[in-house]
Amino acid sequence: MKFPSLSIAGRALLGALALAGFAALPAHAQDAAEPAAEAAAAAGDPAFIFNTLLFLMGGFLVMWMAAGFAMLEAGMVRSKNVSMQLLKNIALYSIAGLMYWAVGYSLMYVDVNGYFGTVWPYSWPDAGTANEGDYAVASDWFFQMVFVATAASIVSGTLAERIKLWPFLAFVVVLTGFIYPIAGSWQWGGGWLSEMGFSDFAGSTLVHSVGGWAALAGALLLGARSDKYGPQGQVQPIPGSNMALATLGTFILWLGWFGFNGASQLAMGTNSDVSDVSRIFANTNLAAAGGVIAALVLTQIVYKKVDITFVLNGALAGLVSITAEPLMPSPFMAIIIGAIGGVIVVFTVPLLDKFKIDDVVGAIPVHLIAGIWGTIAVPLTNPDTSFGVQFVGIVAYGVFTFVVSLVVWMIIKAVIGLRVSPEEELTGLDVGEVGVEAYPEFIASRVR
Repeated sequence: MKFPSLSIAGRALLGALALAGFAALPAHAQDAAEPAAEAAAAAGDPAFIFNTLLFLMGGFLVMWMAAGFAMLEAGMVRSKNVSMQLLKNIALYSIAGLMYWAVGYSLMYVDVNGYFGTVWPYSWPDAGTANEGDYAVASDWFFQMVFVATAASIVSGTLAERIKLWPFLAFVVVLTGFIYPIAGSWQWGGGWLSEMGFSDFAGSTLVHSVGGWAALAGALLLGARSDKYGPQGQVQPIPGSNMALATLGTFILWLGWFGFNGASQLAMGTNSDVSDVSRIFANTNLAAAGGVIAALVLTQIVYKKVDITFVLNGALAGLVSITAEPLMPSPFMAIIIGAIGGVIVVFTVPLLDKFKIDDVVGAIPVHLIAGIWGTIAVPLTNPDTSFGVQFVGIVAYGVFTFVVSLVVWMIIKAVIGLRVSPEEELTGLDVGEVGVEAYPEFIASRVR
């Protein structure tokens, strides 16, 4: 840009201003550096700020997944049980937060001896603390806390429509306070599996299959819904109440997964970190899309009609499958990994019915089986891992979680019982357990 010509007086004025400014400059360079350093210190460490923001933003996205699970389950159950599912989801999220503060986080991360940490309420630095390391301590706790609630939500959906409220919540206390944190310490807490070289980037096994194993143990002990299987073992389909809610829940979960996987990079203070977070976002989305298309096409081929519940679960299975390693795959491999997750759903749901395992929302195929697949697939794209070590980790998590969960379920059953009465199951848990019906105008829903 060119300035217009100045008069002689104007030029003189500019010269005087320049001289005055020069006179006001510090005499030595170090004199200027001192206030600059003070200003930089006051501004803070950019890496610390961005790392903390990654934890916080990822945390509230994963927290939003609680709404996704609530909507998905509300749509998949019958109208007479919707309030019960909504109540369980807000209660389990709150219990998870309190238990993870009281014992869970310390068991998972503080002074881990290879198998578990310490049993003590966790705390963070006082307000105004300036130096907390690479990120704010409370942001890390918040990000880790929302993961444990996801594991509990998996159990909620599987056991819907026939479990009592308080026995379920009692199990959530144990799962979120002890089972999940102990298992998590083996890998993310630097325990024995981490030392072996086991890899699970964001929790296909640590979160999803742990929730799936706990759900499977409960389903086996609880039994199927009274009208799910006929006298000769034939499957009697029980449609959900609201596919709009189920679809909304799926999209919310899909959105939340970007925080689930993306923030598991655990750093956003460098260009390479930000690039990796971006790659994780892209691969996560591709895997979900692959799961949808695989389920969409396969149900048309196998059943001659497209079942929306399979397609919704195909998206979730694709997301679970890519969670163990969302960074390393190429775009094509991310699609393939997610698509195999969608295939798993289509073939595993009827397999469960053959064994009369009643999983209301399909959480076992989505979270347990697809979680196993995603974990075993890690060495396909990550050369620093091995199939043998991955297999050891899958088996270790499966045996520990299933056995301990089964014992806890048995104790709860013996002490206070698990299942509602046949009359309450027929009428609906909204009436028998909650006292507030989600759709009170639909009286007929009480008997179907």
